[in-house]
Amino acid sequence: QVQLVESGGGLVQPGGSLRLSCAASVSMFRIFVMGWYRQGPGKERELVAVISSGETTNYADSVKGRFTVSRDNAQKKVYLQMNSLKPEDTAVYYCNARWGAEDFWGQGTQVTVSS
Repeated sequence: QVQLVESGGGLVQPGGSLRLSCAASVSMFRIFVMGWYRQGPGKERELVAVISSGETTNYADSVKGRFTVSRDNAQKKVYLQMNSLKPEDTAVYYCNARWGAEDFWGQGTQVTVSS
């Protein structure tokens, strides 16, 4: 079983930055594809960014150029650096770990972008 714990969410003004972290309790962290998803008010959960075991990254069009996903296999963590935040980025952000048929989710961390 994999446990994922997100941190780093909070309230930030438009144009500000936040860095989300996700700590994973798993022995073979490096083989997992790690992703960040979000679910805004009244919206479906959507992919934000994903990073493969080989550190290939992919982003939603809405965050390209503003968000950066990275991973530290030694620390078993994945990060999401969010810059130039907009009110439409307001959502609960979830960490995801996937390998084959295995698919694990964290509890989520709230990000609110408001003045």
